[in-house]
Amino acid sequence: MTLQELKETDETVTVEVPTRGLLFDMDGVLISSIGSVIRCWRRWCAHYNIPNAETYEIPHGHRAIEIVRLLRPDIDEEEGLRLIEDLELEDTADLRVLPGVRELLESLPPERWAIVTSATRRLLLGRLKVAGLPVPERVVTAESVTHGKPAPDPYLLGAEVLGLQPADCIVLEDAPAGVSAGVAAGCRVLGVIGTHSAEELSGTTWITPSLETVRATVEEHQLRLRFSALR
Repeated sequence: MTLQELKETDETVTVEVPTRGLLFDMDGVLISSIGSVIRCWRRWCAHYNIPNAETYEIPHGHRAIEIVRLLRPDIDEEEGLRLIEDLELEDTADLRVLPGVRELLESLPPERWAIVTSATRRLLLGRLKVAGLPVPERVVTAESVTHGKPAPDPYLLGAEVLGLQPADCIVLEDAPAGVSAGVAAGCRVLGVIGTHSAEELSGTTWITPSLETVRATVEEHQLRLRFSALR
């Protein structure tokens, strides 16, 4: 089913597909931390005298280190990264688990899923702790790769840590950079509406309104994923 077919109406259809592994983005897919992200980056920009800091909009889905390099290539990038990490770890008041996430993760065998995030490991652990979500056995974080999303490297490594080929995995993503990374890696991609609209998630294999619709059934050598997709 193509993206154009998915976008022909606002109705949904039930899709059922086999897969051997699931690769989850974190922010915008498992948890919502967008309020914290926006506030903290604006505080960071004000600290480093970025023009129009109070209205700065970050490129969602990219690694913080790359945003630091883009905005202030002249500063110590590790210092800049540490500051944004500290700010985001302190600002968790409105962090929340997204609908359907707990039930879906609890239904999955640990060897069948991984988190592939642009966040650092320190930030991933901090956010999962606040959210009360399990830390999977397998994670790919900002430090795990040389090139972050939209490069394919994070999802190529995600498939590798599951012991699978990219074509055997489904990526769950909410941001264009992550969608591009999943597609470039050779994975099927389930776009999740939230931080971006369906129109912005071009290139996905399917688009679902929420993980609340997603169910996984464990079979002998694979999973069977069932979800509502836009069409």
